[in-house]
Amino acid sequence: MMRLATLLATAACALATPAAAQTFAVTNATVATGDGGEPIEDGYVVVENGAIAQVGRGTPSGNYSVIDAGGAWVTPGIFATVTNLGLWDVGAVSESNDSRAGNSPFSAALDVAPVVNPASQHILVHRAAGITRAATVTMPSASIFGGQGALIDLGADLQAISRPRAFQVVTLGERGGRIAGGSRAATHALLRNALREAGSYGDGARIPAGGARADLRTGDDLPIDPRLTGRETERAGDALLTRFDAAALVPVVRGEQPLYVYVERASDIRAALALTQEFPRLELVLVGASEGWLVADEIAAAGVPVIADGLDDLPANFEELAATQSNIGRMVKAGVKVAINAAAMENPRNLNQYAGNLVALTRIPGADGLSWGEAFAAITSVPASISGMGGKAGVLTPGATGDLVIWDGDPLEVGAMPVKVYIDGIEQPLDSHQSRLRDRYRDLDTSDLPKGYDW
Repeated sequence: MMRLATLLATAACALATPAAAQTFAVTNATVATGDGGEPIEDGYVVVENGAIAQVGRGTPSGNYSVIDAGGAWVTPGIFATVTNLGLWDVGAVSESNDSRAGNSPFSAALDVAPVVNPASQHILVHRAAGITRAATVTMPSASIFGGQGALIDLGADLQAISRPRAFQVVTLGERGGRIAGGSRAATHALLRNALREAGSYGDGARIPAGGARADLRTGDDLPIDPRLTGRETERAGDALLTRFDAAALVPVVRGEQPLYVYVERASDIRAALALTQEFPRLELVLVGASEGWLVADEIAAAGVPVIADGLDDLPANFEELAATQSNIGRMVKAGVKVAINAAAMENPRNLNQYAGNLVALTRIPGADGLSWGEAFAAITSVPASISGMGGKAGVLTPGATGDLVIWDGDPLEVGAMPVKVYIDGIEQPLDSHQSRLRDRYRDLDTSDLPKGYDW
C-alpha cells in the first residue's frame, strides 16, 4: 500500500508540473496542413515555444533540433467536436459518468468546465489516437437544454480547459419533443419562451416571483423599478427558467455564445433556421443534420455551419428517413461549412476513419464524398473554426498552436496510428490503461499465472 501511494503521489506531481514547450523541426515528412489542401511531399514543420513557426517544402531556415520523419505523415492534431471527453470513464457506472444530469433542477446553467477530469482514461485513449483538442458537453436530458460546453486540450497536465462556457446546446426534433412534453410544438414553445425570458433578464426587466429583479452580474435581488407597470410585475410568476438558467442563456440571445442545435429532419432544420427571424443575434450551429442535404442550399444561404455524423446512411428513425452517407459531401458541394462528428459522442477516436470513408465515397458512381484535403479539414480546421479557434487549432500554419501528430501511415487509413503527439509544442505520453493491459497480457505464457502487477 505504501508503494502504491508513493507511485500515485509521484504521478500526481508529474501531472501538476507543466512541461516546457519545445523548439524543434520535423523534416522529410508528408505534411498535411489541415486547411483543405493536398499534402506537401518532402515537407517540414518548425515549432518554436509552443507554436507553429514555419511550414514548407525542403529544408527549414534556422538551426533547430531535427526529427527526421523518414517520409511519415505529419498533421495538426484532430479536433473532436460535440463529445463528452473528460466527463466519464465507465459509461455504465453512474458514479463515474457526468455526461447527463437527468434529475437536475437546472438546464442551460449546467457548466462542464468544473467537472472535466484531465486524468480520465477516456482522454488518455483519445490523445493516443491523435486527438489534441475537443469540445465537450453534457447531453440534454432533464430539459431540452444540455448546458454550456467547454473547449479542452488533451494534454497530460491538470489544465484541460482552454475556454469554458464556449457554447450552449439544445435539442429539437424527436428527442426534444419527448423531453418537452410529447410534441415538437412543445419544444418550440419552450425554446422561444426561454430565449425571450433570457432576453428580458439580460435587459434587467425580468422580475422573479419573489418581487425583485436580479442583477445579472451578481445574482442579487434589486429593488423593483417604480416605473414598471403592474402588468409587468404580475408576469413575474410566468417565468419557467430558474435565475441561473436565464443568466446562462443571456450570451446566446446576445449572439455572444453559439447555440448548438441538435436536429435531423429537413423540416426541423428549416424551423431551426427560422429562429433567427425572431432572434436575429442568434449564432446557430446545426448538429446531426442527417437530412441536411435536402435543404443544403438554405443552410448555405443562412451561413450556418453544420456538425454532421460521418456514418449516417440508414433510416434509423422517422426523422432520418432520407439519411445517406452522401449527406456531408452534398452539403459541402452546396457551400455549407461542415465538420465531421462521431456517431457516438464517447468514441471520437474513429473520426479519421469516418473522414477516410468519405474519401472512398468519391469512387462510387452517384455518391458524393470529399477529397482527401476536404475530409481531413473536416476533422481538424473546420471544427476548430466552428468552435471559435479558427487559425489557432487544427492547422499547421505560423502562429497556430503547436499541436501536431506524426503518424505511421496515411492518417485517413484505418490502420494508421500516431507515433508522436505534441500539444502546445510538448510531446505527450501515449500510454493509457488500455495500452498497459494490452502489454500486460501480451505474454500468454500460463506458467507464471496469476499475473502480478508491476508495482
